[in-house]
Amino acid sequence: MIPDSAAAFPVTVDVVALTVRDGALQVLLVDRLLEPFRGTRALPGGFVLPDESLEDAAARELAEETGVVAPSGNGPGPGHPWHLEQLRTYGPQGRDPRGPVLSVAYLLLAPAFGLPAPGGDAAEAAWFPVPDAEEPGPAGTAPLGALAFDHDRILADGVERARAKLEYSPLATAFCADEFTIGELRAVYEAVWGTHLDARNFHRKATGTPGFLEATGRLRAEGPGRPAELYRLAPSVDPAAAVLHPPLLRPPATPAPPT
Repeated sequence: MIPDSAAAFPVTVDVVALTVRDGALQVLLVDRLLEPFRGTRALPGGFVLPDESLEDAAARELAEETGVVAPSGNGPGPGHPWHLEQLRTYGPQGRDPRGPVLSVAYLLLAPAFGLPAPGGDAAEAAWFPVPDAEEPGPAGTAPLGALAFDHDRILADGVERARAKLEYSPLATAFCADEFTIGELRAVYEAVWGTHLDARNFHRKATGTPGFLEATGRLRAEGPGRPAELYRLAPSVDPAAAVLHPPLLRPPATPAPPT
């Protein structure tokens, strides 16, 4: 029985859709068509409809506002190189000027998405490099503009979740096609972590980590030189659940030079 004193407030979903494009980690953002925050960039999302599951609401809002259809199927693996997970819950107080609103955020990772096309409550939809969305610009202004609601925090949480999970799980393969070279996989780690990795050291760690990769026996030409060997995620490995031993740890952040 629900007590009479229980608060009633609407529930929304927000989607942090990340991919690696042009060598950089990028996030899908929309320009809001309606108030509040009309004309401000935001994560795709909206209110959960009656009798609608949270995941269905996230997929619907993503499709309505950006034209991007969330991958379907039973999860990552051959034919489904993507990853979807619930990130965390935000609110309900202090995040929406209209009143208390609870938001459930989702993290969606994939090697490629369809071209965004705005619709629903979105005037525009486009991909933006994550550093541009997170790092402040001149005079404390963000190059993309401060995101609506608490979406700056949600985006930061989603990016950090992705960066951390790459250390201890095979989740980096969610940004790759079914088959990939070690160079392509290294480029994913570099884009998500925002750092340069030594090619030989990474190759040794990636191919030497048990239960991570499997050689396909096929090659792919990547410009001059010998063709590169193709790999895939080891069979029966869940990129979200498996744990790498040893982990591929992020290099420590380089401190800024003294001013």
